[in-house]
Amino acid sequence: MSDHGKVLVIDDEPQIRHFLRISLSSQGFEVAEASTGQQGLALLNAQPTAFALVLLDLGLPDMDGQQVLATLRKRSAIPVIVVSVRGHEAEKVHALDNGANDYVTKPFGIQELLARIRALLRRQAPQRHPQRYQQAGLILDTAAYQITLNGRDIHLTPKEFAVLAQLMANAGRIVTQTQLLRDIWGPSHREDTHYLRIVVSKLRQKLSDDSQFPTLIQTEPGIGYRLYIEPDREDTTL
Repeated sequence: MSDHGKVLVIDDEPQIRHFLRISLSSQGFEVAEASTGQQGLALLNAQPTAFALVLLDLGLPDMDGQQVLATLRKRSAIPVIVVSVRGHEAEKVHALDNGANDYVTKPFGIQELLARIRALLRRQAPQRHPQRYQQAGLILDTAAYQITLNGRDIHLTPKEFAVLAQLMANAGRIVTQTQLLRDIWGPSHREDTHYLRIVVSKLRQKLSDDSQFPTLIQTEPGIGYRLYIEPDREDTTL
């Protein structure tokens, strides 16, 4: 029995599946493999509660991975990380809008991928205090409407607080501009990205976060923002 749960890898490249099996198994995960989209969907349909996470390639031989993701999301909320050679921002946005929880571009560092997996599974676990988030020296208490950085109180506007709260609730995961604007400003402001850029800029100033070398709020150009989680130092790239 695995220590951390069972991961389904849907990828048509045998060497990628082999590499991921070895890497994930060494971290206590059980791994199942599928080389086509239909095979992956069939495994998920046959064992709907067996898997903790799906790693999904987009370039599959029988159907596009975006279609696999859209089909999966009609019947399951299982966490999905897309792992694909397609690095164009439009492809990433499409996958995130289709319900992907995160997106990693090939070639990838295995330690970064493992960090993303751990962060995603932590967010899926039940939380005793869901209104309190902590990342490095940053503590956000949504119930008390209070934020501290290295023990120092930080005063934020309501919009700044709301943006940071959403990023912290999804620490390590991309939160799209559209999602932030829709949830915080409202559906009529989905295209008003300049509002969001201003708020993020002010947040960085108040949190002493350099936009060129961010340690907290990381920009995914044209897509959105991610609360930065530092991967392990040693890395292997595939």
